[in-house]
Amino acid sequence: MAEQRSKRSQNGSGRNSRGRLSGREAIEHVRSELPGLLGHPVDAVLGVEPDDGEGWKVTVQVVELSRIPSSTDVLGTYEVTLDDQGELKAYKRRRRYYRNQADED
Repeated sequence: MAEQRSKRSQNGSGRNSRGRLSGREAIEHVRSELPGLLGHPVDAVLGVEPDDGEGWKVTVQVVELSRIPSSTDVLGTYEVTLDDQGELKAYKRRRRYYRNQADED
C-alpha cells in the first residue's frame, strides 16, 4: 500500500508507469460524468475491473426514482466502460429493481 502511494505521488496522478488510468481514477471519472448523462447521481460503486487491458469497466448503482419510504426507491445498475485515458466509451443499464428487492445472485 505504501508502495502504491509513493508511485502515485511520483507521477502525481495515480496513473501507473505506462500512463494508464488507475482504478481509483476510473471511479472518479464515472462519478463525475455519468450523472450528467443520466440525470441521476451515482448512489454507490459496486465494482471496477480492467477492460481487456485497455481501460476499465465500472459498475455503479443509481437511484432512478426516489420514493417514500426509501425502501421503494427504483434503482438501476449500470456498467460503464472507459478507455485507458478515462474517456467514456459506453454505458448500459444492466438491471432495474426496487431497493427492498433481495439480490438473486
